[in-house]
Amino acid sequence: MGKAGRIVFWICVIAVATVCIGASYRIRFRAEKRIAVEAAAAHAETQRIQQEVVLFTKSAVPAGRPFAEFVEGFGITPLIAARLVASAQPVFDLRHVRAGNQLAVGRSVLGELREVRYSIDADRVLSIAPSGDDFHSEIETIPSETRVAGVGGEVRDSLFQAVTDAGEKPELAMRLAAIFGWDLDFYTDPRPGDTFRVVVEKKELANGELADYGRILAAEYSNAGRVYRAVLFHDPSGNPAYYTPEGKSMKKAFLHSPLKFAAPITSHFSYHRFHPILKEYRPHLGIDYGAPTGTPVQTIGDGRVIFAARKGGDGNLVKIQHSNGYVTYYMHLSRILVRDGQRVEQGQRIGLVGMTGLATGPHLDFRIELRGQFLNFERLPLPSADPVSRRDWTAFVAARDQALAEMPPLASQQTTVAANASPSQQPSAR
Repeated sequence: MGKAGRIVFWICVIAVATVCIGASYRIRFRAEKRIAVEAAAAHAETQRIQQEVVLFTKSAVPAGRPFAEFVEGFGITPLIAARLVASAQPVFDLRHVRAGNQLAVGRSVLGELREVRYSIDADRVLSIAPSGDDFHSEIETIPSETRVAGVGGEVRDSLFQAVTDAGEKPELAMRLAAIFGWDLDFYTDPRPGDTFRVVVEKKELANGELADYGRILAAEYSNAGRVYRAVLFHDPSGNPAYYTPEGKSMKKAFLHSPLKFAAPITSHFSYHRFHPILKEYRPHLGIDYGAPTGTPVQTIGDGRVIFAARKGGDGNLVKIQHSNGYVTYYMHLSRILVRDGQRVEQGQRIGLVGMTGLATGPHLDFRIELRGQFLNFERLPLPSADPVSRRDWTAFVAARDQALAEMPPLASQQTTVAANASPSQQPSAR
C-alpha cells in the first residue's frame, strides 16, 4: 500500500471511530436523559403519593367518650385533638356525636394527618382537614339515590335473623317490629314458618351500597297463619302513621307494657293479695313487673304528667293523665325523668325501675285507672287510635293500592284474616 493509500486508510479509520464515538455519546446522552426523565417522573409520583394518597383507619365511636379523647386513640396529640374540635365547632357540635357512628382518620404514607371524617348520618359526613397552619371543617353531603324495593323472607329462628338472611340490615327488623308492636310481641309470638314482606325506600350510594332505609310504605307479617298488614299514610295532624288496608289505625292508644323489653309479672291484679311487707291481705290494684334497678320505664300512651314525686309507700311515683280519661301510675321508681305538667309521648322514657317505698326488691308497680276505678291491665282491651277519616279515604286507597302493588311475591300465599279481607270497603261513620 502506498503512502496515499495509507493516508486514506487512516482517514477512514478515524472517520469510523469518530462516528462510533459520536454514536456512543448520543446513546449515552439519550440514556442519561431518559433516566433523568424517569427519575423526575418517579420523584413526581413519590411527591404525588405523599401529597394525595390518604390511608384511613376507621373505628366506631364508643358510648360516653369525648370526641377529643377518642381521636387521641388514633395517635393524635391532645393539642391537635383540641384544635380539631375547635375547627369543627362552627359547623357541627361534636358533643352530639352518636355511639356506633363511624370515625375515620386519614394519614399520608409518611404518617402526616390529612383528614378526620365523622359520619353524622347516612347523608352527611363531617370533614376536618389541614388548611395552611390551621384546620378547615365542612359538612359534605353524600350523593345517594332512593329507590323503592320489595323485600320478603321466612322466619326460621327470629325476625331479626330472617331479615338478615334476606340480605338486609337488622334495622329493618326493628322497624317492622315497631309497626306491628301493638299486635305482636316479637320476643314470644314468632313461629318457624312465619313470613314477612315489606315495601321500603332504600338510599343507595353510587357504588350500590345501602346507605340507609327510608320510609316503609307497606308491610306484612304472617304469624301462625294470621296475616297482619300495614300501609303508610298520614294521621289527622298530617304525621306519618300506619293503618290496616281497610283504614284502621295500627297504633293503639296504649302500649302492651310499660317496659320496652319483656319482664316477668311477679304479682297480678288482685282484690285480695298478701302484702309481703305489711303481712296482711289487701287489694293489689296493679301489676308488678320484676326488672333490675335502672331498667327504663316508658309511658304506655300520650298524655300529661300530673304527679312526679315521692309519695309514701308508693316511693317515687309518676302519674300520667291521658286524653281518653285514663290515668296511669308508675311506682317504686329509682329515678324520675319527667316533671309535673310535662307533655309526654307514647313510648317516652319517664323513669327507671327501683325499689323505693314499700318494696322488697326492684320492680315496677304499674296501675291504670278510669274515672276513679282501677282496672286489670292484663285483661283490658287496648283501644285503637282514630281510623282514616272519610275525607281522606280516596287518597288513602290510592296510596294503599300503589304500595301493596310493590309487595314481593311469596312462594306460598296465605289467606288473610277476616279483619283484613276487604281492603276496599269504606270506613264506618265515626
